[in-house]
Amino acid sequence: MIIGVPKEIKTSEYRVALTPAGVTMLKAAGHQVLVQTGAGDGSGFQDGDYTSEGAVIVDSAAGIWERAEMIMKVKEPLPEEYRYFRKGQLLFTYLHLAAAPELAKALMDSEVTAIAYETIQLQNGSLPLLTPMSEVAGRMAVQVGAQFLEAFNGGRGVLLGGVPGVAPGEVVIIGGGIVGTNAAKVALGMGATVVLLERSLDRMRYLDDVFGGRIQTIMSSSYHIAEAVAKADLLIGAVLIPGAKAPHLVTEDMVKTMKKGAVIVDVAVDQGGSIATVDRATTHKDPIYVKHGVIHYAVANIPGAVPRTSTFALTNVTMPYALLLANDGLAAIKLSEPLQKGVNTHSGKLTYEQVATALNLPFTPIQTLLA
Repeated sequence: MIIGVPKEIKTSEYRVALTPAGVTMLKAAGHQVLVQTGAGDGSGFQDGDYTSEGAVIVDSAAGIWERAEMIMKVKEPLPEEYRYFRKGQLLFTYLHLAAAPELAKALMDSEVTAIAYETIQLQNGSLPLLTPMSEVAGRMAVQVGAQFLEAFNGGRGVLLGGVPGVAPGEVVIIGGGIVGTNAAKVALGMGATVVLLERSLDRMRYLDDVFGGRIQTIMSSSYHIAEAVAKADLLIGAVLIPGAKAPHLVTEDMVKTMKKGAVIVDVAVDQGGSIATVDRATTHKDPIYVKHGVIHYAVANIPGAVPRTSTFALTNVTMPYALLLANDGLAAIKLSEPLQKGVNTHSGKLTYEQVATALNLPFTPIQTLLA
């Protein structure tokens, strides 16, 4: 199979879908790899690093898309890339289609088989291709939150860890999954007071054990969320429903009760956001806006700020599935339940139920189309 790696064009996205080591693995399995000129620059990989492992460097994105049978990306295609879609092509990347109706339509109209990193799911319910980026985003959420709490960034001038004789800042995290757990780790490391809201008692018991009682876990309800939000110096939205739009758990009225200069970081913004006042995505170049006196950080590709770490972490988990797809194509999807859950569009149909529900479109099981 011919695998193509175009350069990411999302604003301030410096990750790349394949490392030189990934090229080595695909070449060893008998495949051809095309990499767009400069695709790896942002992650510290030069064109020569790829050619030394057997990749072919292609000057243009069009040249990659036209020749490749499978496209590997990091972020969802942008409108200027839709014209490259073609029937039967495999697209392997993050998609987040529940919040992207135009992209979903373009993929269906062109009959691309689009496999989303974020919906590949194991039998235990874990999301192996989303996990490493959630780890990065959770840890970074606290870092950027601490930065924008500084007064010269418009924040309320609070040091999360406090100092002897001065109380630490309060970090409120909504959601105790991978993002929330990693955010709690960093917030605790900074010395902050950490409150985490979660609806699963089993998860709260686990987190209480992991953190040795050093974080306060509270059952997630509208009452408790409102109470915690009003006290937060830093509020982190860390809610995920695989493939679906994130629910708005923090209302605009709740945001209005927050302290002036407090900071919101909504990691779920690429799934529509879990905080009502996060009404648009921002970029690393222009990361914040202020609403009701509260700083909103709504960057949709947080891990893109640390591309070298993120690229290695991502390709560690994508490569086994990329090899399956390269080796066996659609047959790999038939044989792999995790890959079946990853398929969001095929033969012009939406094949992931939560996406179809979010977009109010018909759902067709992938097993029906592959039969």
